[in-house]
Amino acid sequence: MYKVFIVDDEPFIIDGLYDIVDWARMGMEIVGQAENGQAALEALSHIPADILITDISMPVMNGLDLIRGVRSFKPDLKVIVLSGYDEFAYLKEGMALGIENYLLKPINLEEFQATLETICKKLDTTRASAASELSEQSVRILRDNVLSRWLCCQIGSSEFQERADLLDIRLERQYAMLTLLRTEHSGNEAFETAEKFLEASPYVILFRNMEGDMVLLHNFDDPVSGREEADRLEQGLKVALNSFGPIRAAQGSVERLADQAHLSYANAKKAQEYFMIFKDRETLKYEKLKSRVPSGKIPSINWNDCLKLFLARDKAALLSKIDQDFSQLGQVEGVTPGFLQDISLEWMLRFKMQLQEIRNAEEPGLFWDGYSRIQAVGSLEELIGIVKEAASEAVDALNRDVKSPVIQQVLNHLHESYNQDLSLKTLGSTYNIHPVYLGQLFHKEVGESFTEYINRYRIEKAKEQLKTTQHKVQEIARNVGYWETGYFYKQFKKYVGISPTEFKEVVQKVIL
Repeated sequence: MYKVFIVDDEPFIIDGLYDIVDWARMGMEIVGQAENGQAALEALSHIPADILITDISMPVMNGLDLIRGVRSFKPDLKVIVLSGYDEFAYLKEGMALGIENYLLKPINLEEFQATLETICKKLDTTRASAASELSEQSVRILRDNVLSRWLCCQIGSSEFQERADLLDIRLERQYAMLTLLRTEHSGNEAFETAEKFLEASPYVILFRNMEGDMVLLHNFDDPVSGREEADRLEQGLKVALNSFGPIRAAQGSVERLADQAHLSYANAKKAQEYFMIFKDRETLKYEKLKSRVPSGKIPSINWNDCLKLFLARDKAALLSKIDQDFSQLGQVEGVTPGFLQDISLEWMLRFKMQLQEIRNAEEPGLFWDGYSRIQAVGSLEELIGIVKEAASEAVDALNRDVKSPVIQQVLNHLHESYNQDLSLKTLGSTYNIHPVYLGQLFHKEVGESFTEYINRYRIEKAKEQLKTTQHKVQEIARNVGYWETGYFYKQFKKYVGISPTEFKEVVQKVIL
């Protein structure tokens, strides 16, 4: 049985998670729970767990800090994040921490169960691998794993030294420089060819990282001559690997081996990201890239134009605009891969949020694969392709949800005039349909009553104004169609869980 630990400051959420899943049938058991990150971190230090399910916003210690803390002693723990906020910053940081999925409350049961099933398969694979008989290939995998985890700061120096001695990893000189090599065909034959070429270079260690790249760890005493020798050796290695297709080398910085080798590895990965922009280069060096800054004004994206094309379901025009926007961004001298990835993630989030707003429902897992692929993208063309694929899926999802003509007209009217006095009686008169029948048809097509829908929509608009304006709560209430402030407070607390005043305070703290 895989062991699950749940963290949420709302007891009814924890109780609900106990009930909505048949944990035993899935081969899991809940072994503990906590109401804040600090209590969870202390409990997980002695409670065995395979899976962590945690909220983001909690008192004492939030979910992201909990994940960072628990990674120091449970690096392989699988994590599912729950959140009431569909925020770009939360999603991006969660992905950087290696979470399995980011689910919005209220939880979509289908997506939640699918995520748990995927995690089970990963854990099954890990256990099967651990149980296999130790062989030469197993030693190589173990060696790769130890070096990768050390350079990612997932194991300490003393633990690394013990394992390095066991695996005959010799690092005796003062400085280190890491280079990542990516070949078109990165199978065992290419790796073995590289190993043979490096037999006469005892101060260069070759291994594979978790992404499948070959990694060269150069170990030397003199930074200047060491880098020059590394350049000559890498040039010769490229010739030796020529038959395996184009080779791309991303070279990190020179750092002290004892305490900063991980920086060289991190910088090599940063350099590697620039192949997204410099697709014709064979070698990129961090030292020549680190000072890059945009030399011109970065053009902004007109998100309102994008929204209009999306709502019009004009897929061709929307895809053309994506191409146009990225073409302009790609021409800015000094633009970074990270900036282009951030813009791509924002595209994805805007599709997701707009689709959710229109349909009042989540599309299970519709964009999650795209989020993950953006983090590992290798070229600008691939990045654009992922965003355009997401745009197509979003428009298709919208088309699948086409309402009857009358309900579509009512929804359009509601979205444009939500701040006016709206009722089934007035709308029925406008569209020549009996208000009772209109109410029944609306509930059937949309999945909730007219009153529930208009209240939910107005509250979402109120949340936007609370986040982005300095208007008073009473003024915002009128702006979204509530003339009785007391009724607005009641509805806001019903759908958000806290009062408008409390919500504004929370938002301002996050912004500050």
